[in-house]
Amino acid sequence: MSGLVTGDAVVLGLQPARLPSRALAVLIDLVVVWAAYLLITLGLAVATASLDEAAVTAVSIASFLLVLVGAPIAVETLSHGRSLGKLACGLRVVRDDGGPIRFRHALVRGAMGVVEILMTFGVVACVASLVSERGRRLGDVFAGTLVVRERIPAARALAVPPPPPWLVGRFGGIDLSAVPEALWLEIRQYLTRSRELDPAVGRRLAERLADELVVRTGTPPPAGVPADAYLAGVVAERQARDARRAFAPSAGAAGQVPPGGGVPGVALPGAVPPGVVPPGAVSPGAVAPSGRVAPPVVAPPAVDPAVESGARPTGFAPPA
Repeated sequence: MSGLVTGDAVVLGLQPARLPSRALAVLIDLVVVWAAYLLITLGLAVATASLDEAAVTAVSIASFLLVLVGAPIAVETLSHGRSLGKLACGLRVVRDDGGPIRFRHALVRGAMGVVEILMTFGVVACVASLVSERGRRLGDVFAGTLVVRERIPAARALAVPPPPPWLVGRFGGIDLSAVPEALWLEIRQYLTRSRELDPAVGRRLAERLADELVVRTGTPPPAGVPADAYLAGVVAERQARDARRAFAPSAGAAGQVPPGGGVPGVALPGAVPPGVVPPGAVSPGAVAPSGRVAPPVVAPPAVDPAVESGARPTGFAPPA
């Protein structure tokens, strides 16, 4: 990675492009530009057949400058440092501080490219890229730019190997609350790289990590269990706990049946109405078998039959 530092003192992790990828990008650009230049030259030759020699020469020079010099400058300016070849190879031209280039940067690179690429067939550019620490040609040095890689292959994720089958579930009661994240990271890195280590070095590293884990958890490995298997078993237990916490149903979730198995406001079949003492229940004021006094049962208020039948009350009581 490149040690580029921005004005805010931020180190940029940019990977400079090397000579093979840059040469391939330049070759693609040259093929496209020269093909366009030849087509435009043939068209101008037919269009300027009736002109004199001086006019034909002026048109030829103008087409050379516009197509072979101006077109790459315009493409890099409008695309912020990407041409067809750089797009195909995953490259981009940026400033020394990591920002996008502007017209002046593309102009200096294009003007120097005529000398070090077109006139010398790329020899000067190749030598300058080989000598430069970050693979820059003369145009990049004068313009203050750098060609970096945009598409960097992602690092292959290594999975932690599972513990032996006879160790699965052996550490269910271990306390992992005092183990710091730094120690977990060291253990995971060891387990994913254990096959690449020397056996003696890997065994000593596993024993050291196991000792630190025992100090944090207070649970030593079972008798006869190697240190690496102990580490794998504890890591598998932690992953299982994390998975249970992540996928455990939350309390009060939608659709959960409330305590008692009923739905609020809906009476279940066989439910006892409020104020009615069911058969076999303890009567109010009596002493229950547990020694507690049963609370009194409050009967529901009496309802007027006329009101219950739906008739409107008149306010007069019927004669006795």
